[in-house]
Amino acid sequence: MRRHSLTFAFSFALLAGAAHAETLALYNWGDYINPEVLSRFTAETGIEVTLDTYSSNEEMLAKIQAGATGYDIVFPSVWMQDIMVKLDLLNETKINDHPDFKNIETGFLRSKEDPESRFCLPYAWGTVGVFYNENVTGPVESWADFFAIPDKTGARISLLDDMREVLGVGLIMTGKSVNSTDAGEIQAAADYVIGYKDKVTAFTYESMALVASGDLAAAQYFVGGNVFFTATPNIKYVIPAEGATMYQENICVLESAPNKAAAQKFLEFYLKPEIAALNVAQQFNGTPNGPANALTPDFIKSNPNINVPEETMARLQIFEDLGPALRAYDRAWNAIRTAQ
Repeated sequence: MRRHSLTFAFSFALLAGAAHAETLALYNWGDYINPEVLSRFTAETGIEVTLDTYSSNEEMLAKIQAGATGYDIVFPSVWMQDIMVKLDLLNETKINDHPDFKNIETGFLRSKEDPESRFCLPYAWGTVGVFYNENVTGPVESWADFFAIPDKTGARISLLDDMREVLGVGLIMTGKSVNSTDAGEIQAAADYVIGYKDKVTAFTYESMALVASGDLAAAQYFVGGNVFFTATPNIKYVIPAEGATMYQENICVLESAPNKAAAQKFLEFYLKPEIAALNVAQQFNGTPNGPANALTPDFIKSNPNINVPEETMARLQIFEDLGPALRAYDRAWNAIRTAQ
């Protein structure tokens, strides 16, 4: 599940008290890996795992470029992986040469800079839609329904504190690609969002707690937020009718990694279907590991927001590296955030 929370660190070890235990340092999105995956890796290899977290691709890249050392593995979105390959920040692992790489479905080899997966291993994917409290909002089927909630009910809504995701909504609602590089289209997307800014209570990654408490009636969020509401049937998730974004993150080894050998072992470990399925069962994401799908719980297999049908996939777009056009997005995002 791709969730964003305050940065924390923890470790798993069976070699308690060992003075010189081998370690592996992960830098991942908040709460984006099942802790049992890490404890099982330690049990199998004897390698202790530490985990630090970040809230956005940009935060992670900035920290690595600023000289952060000690991390072995990062989990960038595919478009950020492409940027990091071009910046020579990633190690060529040749994970695609491993016999178990056959478990990875070819449709998830999305990287333009790494089309054969010689650098990174496809990890997880999902959608970004709307969570809503149906008792408050009534049915929500579209972005139009979402933005109408404050006027319709007096209740509050939120968008993600994420430039690409928020502008993505604007681009979808103006009929454009979420990867548009046209300055006019980007500005029109920003204008669309600004037109509803007075209806939006917050731009935040912490919205699931606010939906659960009733402070928000609806929020743009990642499908993995379903983990918060397994016993709350009135909180529902929808992929809006007009379209939405999807994401995919991959497991990448940094060129600066101090323990590349342990990192390679982790990539090979995660190729196992039972390990990928273990992660999915706790994270509520899709997995690129084909055989793992058969091992996931029925509530995952039967959920059309996780195992997305073809007609819904046709309405989804995934972000790509924007190159120099990213500056236009930065300007548009600043206009959204500063608009009164």
